[in-house]
Amino acid sequence: MRNICIIPARGGSKRIPRKNIKEFLGIPIIAYAIKNALETCLFDEVIVSTDDEEIKKIALKHGAKVPFLRNNKTANDFATTFDVIEETLNHYLNQNQYFDNILCLYPCSALINSKIIINAFNKFTAENYTSLVPIVAFNFPIQRAFKIEDNKISYFYPQFEISRSQDLVKSYHDAGQFYWLKSVDVLSQKNYNK
Repeated sequence: MRNICIIPARGGSKRIPRKNIKEFLGIPIIAYAIKNALETCLFDEVIVSTDDEEIKKIALKHGAKVPFLRNNKTANDFATTFDVIEETLNHYLNQNQYFDNILCLYPCSALINSKIIINAFNKFTAENYTSLVPIVAFNFPIQRAFKIEDNKISYFYPQFEISRSQDLVKSYHDAGQFYWLKSVDVLSQKNYNK
């Protein structure tokens, strides 16, 4: 079984410029993701997918590979994580290299560790999932969420306005840390959320 870790790190971050290489406790934040991936000993390749020479230099310094720079399509503001994964897998397929499993590890996931990645991989393979993603519960039921229009608030779901919060269905969201994926499913479904 061959595994690849893809760390997507675009140079053009908008909300927090240069976030992928900002220092966190004295180290570029992307270095934590690289270190954690390498420490698992699960991967045939740990690569950083970037369009940025400075990110490339830092990634190489911390032990990742950067086999190519992203093209304009996968480096723009509208590129999806799937676009980055597909570009990387196609790069390797063109060199007759195939990977069974992918870990897409976000570069700003500095608060996880290699054990979390290994435990997720063990569950992913034991249960024969096509994908696995860490999730976290919303801290309040989303059925009671508000929206603001014309400087006034209203409920998204007015039917739950007087419902007790403990009676509403618990909801979760992507923790924004990583995805374990089966390559064959990603490439055939053209998606990574199935």
